[in-house]
Amino acid sequence: MVQKKYPYGWLSVVGWVAWLALAVFGGWGLIDRFLYGHRLADYSSYVPWGHWVAAYIYFIGLSAGAFLLSSLVYVFGVRQLERIAKLSLFTAIVTLLMALVTIWFDLGHLERFFYVFTRPNFHSMMAWMVWLYTAYFILLVVELYYAIRKDAVSDAALKARYQRYLTWLGGIGIPLAVAFHGGVGALFATVIARDLWHTPIYPILFLTGALLSGGALMTVVVAYFWPNRSPAWRETVGYLGKVVLGLLLLDALLEWAEYSIPMWYGIGAEYDKLMYVLFGPFWWNFWIVHVLLGVLIPLVLLVWYRKPLGIALASLLITVTFFAVRLNLVIPGLVFPELRGLERSYTDPIPPVNRLSFDYLPSVFEWQIFFGVIAMGIALFYIGYRWLPLVTDKEVA
Repeated sequence: MVQKKYPYGWLSVVGWVAWLALAVFGGWGLIDRFLYGHRLADYSSYVPWGHWVAAYIYFIGLSAGAFLLSSLVYVFGVRQLERIAKLSLFTAIVTLLMALVTIWFDLGHLERFFYVFTRPNFHSMMAWMVWLYTAYFILLVVELYYAIRKDAVSDAALKARYQRYLTWLGGIGIPLAVAFHGGVGALFATVIARDLWHTPIYPILFLTGALLSGGALMTVVVAYFWPNRSPAWRETVGYLGKVVLGLLLLDALLEWAEYSIPMWYGIGAEYDKLMYVLFGPFWWNFWIVHVLLGVLIPLVLLVWYRKPLGIALASLLITVTFFAVRLNLVIPGLVFPELRGLERSYTDPIPPVNRLSFDYLPSVFEWQIFFGVIAMGIALFYIGYRWLPLVTDKEVA
């Protein structure tokens, strides 16, 4: 077993301070959630989904992407990623828990979450997703157990047996991960009343986004948490950088198709909503956060500055800013009335208060929950990294 330590002392101090700030800020929001329910959220009459749904999709994508990287090792034998397979599995578990906790807080009645197990309606896409998540979580835990056991034993026959188990589990997990994250895209795509979402490309976009954001996250994890700066570390980070670059280009191509085709003739309901994303009040979320910080700068770093520091910075930017993609997916589909003028059809007796409102801006409270979940995920990852044999001497060498 290798001694685990942070590679940069000053980054460790900054990381601890940042985590403490997130924990305090987020913890305050968690207390408010249990005390006041949704009353501090900025939902309006016709905007029932918002920040937390976008965060749930974001975290689920990170989990699916991290898991599929591990499957490249256990199912397809990609030896360049063998060193990070266990780390990928554990990261997938942590981010899955973050996603489930986030969407749990979005429920109106937290105590009723188990109804989907005791009284499921399998005509609902959401019921299928919850059951798939459960199967996926169990599979991740079992697969991580056998991955750790495989490296802990010296008997060749036992190692071979565990490897077969990992291949079977990974083979089952690939369609499972594709099904549940593609299913999230299908959940949006099957909402026929929302024309922005009602497109067959959504399941594909969700999968490519998961691979990109999850691959970028794993690159950051390896770049920062690897125990030393060995040639093996440089090789792994470099290989991950190539994977992230390819996925970034593929995702950008699909996003171009998503936007350009509905906007080609400059008419239609989808055109108005996409114009809202591009040039509405939150234009900066698309052009600055997503395109500049999440696509162009990472592209330059991955192409022209291929050192580990540049790859890690590019991957960090992709991981963080990809949340803007999820916000631009969820919110614009809800803030437009399906009938023109609907928002003015009923007003409060005391003007000018409108009973029907389509305005939405995430409140501080909603951001608190988001950052609280991130602090929880970081804590879980740190505990697992310190106490589980996720990185062994064999991987480091």
